[in-house]
Amino acid sequence: MTEKLTPLEVMRDAPVIPVIVLNDVKDAIPLARALVAGGIRMLEVTLRTPQALQCIEAIAKDVPEAVAGAGTIRSAADAQAAALAGAKFGVSPGYTRSVGKACHDIGLPLLPGVATGSEIMTAQEDGYTQLKFFPALQAGGLPMLKAWQGPFGDVTFCPTGGIHAGNAAEFLALSNVACVGGSWIVPTDAIRDGDWARIEQLARAASQLPR
Repeated sequence: MTEKLTPLEVMRDAPVIPVIVLNDVKDAIPLARALVAGGIRMLEVTLRTPQALQCIEAIAKDVPEAVAGAGTIRSAADAQAAALAGAKFGVSPGYTRSVGKACHDIGLPLLPGVATGSEIMTAQEDGYTQLKFFPALQAGGLPMLKAWQGPFGDVTFCPTGGIHAGNAAEFLALSNVACVGGSWIVPTDAIRDGDWARIEQLARAASQLPR
């Protein structure tokens, strides 16, 4: 694993990037190890809980086979804090130029969130061509991605939001989709119960999805 990733390398590493919400730092390391054992290394730890940065730091320090990333980056301060914690990539639910510039300036590869053509064009103007389509299902799903293949043929997407084991393969079959994001491989109850074997099994199934 190279020290500095590109957004495309983040996307192409596995068919699925898990969208992780952690409420307890003690769960971070065993969760990361279970995901890596199942073939998933790019881990999006969302900044939705007060413990998120500590969890990223723990994974970055103690699970070198994993690549800890930060999700829900909504500001330049979020990006800076994530990088300081050891995040190797960032994911945002939307796109602003200040977030894009901050990630560029600190060298944090970013998958910016987009849901419209105008947002894609803004991100492209700033040099971003690997984008998160969010919330994928609610914002148009498969038909929207197919419609974007014409005008935005040079853009690669990671659809996230409403993706699950039952529909992931349909999205991955599209030529402009490199991977999908989803929380189905990191169920809340499995994390709560410390059922790392179940998470490893879900990760293995996800890592073998065709694309």
